[in-house]
Amino acid sequence: MERFIRYKTAEKIGWGIFEENGIAEISGNPAVGFDKTGNYYNLSQIILLAPVEPSKIVCVGLNYKDHVKESQSATKVPESPVLFMKPPSALIGPGEKIIYPEMSNRVDYEAELGIVIGRRCYQVAEVEAEDYIFGLTCANDVTARDLQKSDGQWTRGKGFDTFCPVGPWIISNLAYGDLSIESYLNGDLKQSARTSMMIFPVPFLISFISKVMTLNPGDLILTGTPAGISPMKPGDRIEVRIEGIGSLVNDVA
Repeated sequence: MERFIRYKTAEKIGWGIFEENGIAEISGNPAVGFDKTGNYYNLSQIILLAPVEPSKIVCVGLNYKDHVKESQSATKVPESPVLFMKPPSALIGPGEKIIYPEMSNRVDYEAELGIVIGRRCYQVAEVEAEDYIFGLTCANDVTARDLQKSDGQWTRGKGFDTFCPVGPWIISNLAYGDLSIESYLNGDLKQSARTSMMIFPVPFLISFISKVMTLNPGDLILTGTPAGISPMKPGDRIEVRIEGIGSLVNDVA
C-alpha cells in the first residue's frame, strides 16, 4: 500500500509518495505511470492539493438504503445505479474552503468513498473491474440541496466550484469492500456506515459506468453517501473519515 499525493510548493505543482524519509517526488501522474526523481520534501515544505486530475468525475446517487429513505429525490431503492457528473472545476483539496454559493439556502455534506481509475476502462465485466482500480480516496459530494430539488436534475446543485473536496491522498491496494465511512460536522458524528452497505458494490459500479462511457486513467468515481446528511453554514468544519485511508477536512466560507 502506498499513499500518493499531489502538492504545490512556491515553485511548482507535483506528485509524490509518502515514505519513511519524507515525500518522494515522482514524475508523471501515478494513475498513468511514474518514476521517482530522487528529490524529497518534508510535509512542512508543501501544501496538499486534491490528489486527482480526472477528465471527469462520475458520481452515484442513492447507493445506501438508509440514505434513500431520507432523500428528497427518491421514493424507492433504485433498480440500477443513478449516475450524475461533477465538473473537474469543482475539485478542491484538503484544507481548502468550500464556498457557500449566494444562490443557495441549503448546502449539505455527503461523505463518500472515491475510486480512482488506473487503466482505460470500457465495456468491462464486473469480475474484471477490480483490475482497473488505481486507488481509493476520501471525497465529499457537496450539494446545494434546495437547488437540486427545485431543478429536478442535479447539475447545478452538485456542480459549483469547490463542491468536490477530495483527499488527502490516494491509497493503493486497499481492500474496499467493508470500510468504515464517517462524517463529522464541527466534531460531531453525523454519518456512520460501512462500504459493505452499498446497494451497488464497487465492481458493479465500475462495470456499469464503463458500459455507458469510457473511463480514463485518473478519472474519479464517487460511490454514494450513507444516511445522516444535513446542512452546513459558513464557519462550519466538515470532516470525512474512511477506514484505512484517512481524514479529509474542509471549512465552509
